[in-house]
Amino acid sequence: MDIIDFSAEHAAAFKQLNLAWITEHWRVEAADLKALDSPFESIIDVGGAILIGELGSAVVGTVALIPLEEGTLELAKMTVSKTARGTGLGLALGKAALTRAKAMGARKVYLESNTVLKPALSLYEKLGFQTLPDDARASPYERCNIRMERAI
Repeated sequence: MDIIDFSAEHAAAFKQLNLAWITEHWRVEAADLKALDSPFESIIDVGGAILIGELGSAVVGTVALIPLEEGTLELAKMTVSKTARGTGLGLALGKAALTRAKAMGARKVYLESNTVLKPALSLYEKLGFQTLPDDARASPYERCNIRMERAI
C-alpha cells in the first residue's frame, strides 16, 4: 500500500469512497458535497491537503486536512474501502495525516465523528485524539455527536 498526495485523477474515487461510508449510516449533507464536489477549491486551494491510500493502482483510502484557524487543521473525509479494512491502512493514513499536519505547521488537529463508528473512534484514540466537550465547536454536520482533538 502506498500513501500519496491527491491529484485530479483521484477526485472521482475520493468522492465515491466518502459517499459509500456516509450513506451507509446517514444522508449526504451540504458540507459533504462542498468538499467532495470541489476538493481543490474547498480543501487544497485554501491551504489543506488530501492524502490517498492506494493498493496497486486502486484508490482504497482517503484522508483530508482542512484549515480551521491559525495552527489548527481538521482531519476529515477519512475512509478506507470495505475491501481494504483490517489491513492497517486506516492507521497508516492517520499517521501520515498527522505527519503532514506537523509539516504544515499545525499545533492541533481536530476531528468530528459519530459514536456509532466504533472502529473509527478506536483508531482516533490510538492516534492520540481525546474527546472534547460537546460545546467545543459548532459542526456543519447533523451526524456529528463527538469531537476530538490532539496536539502535534
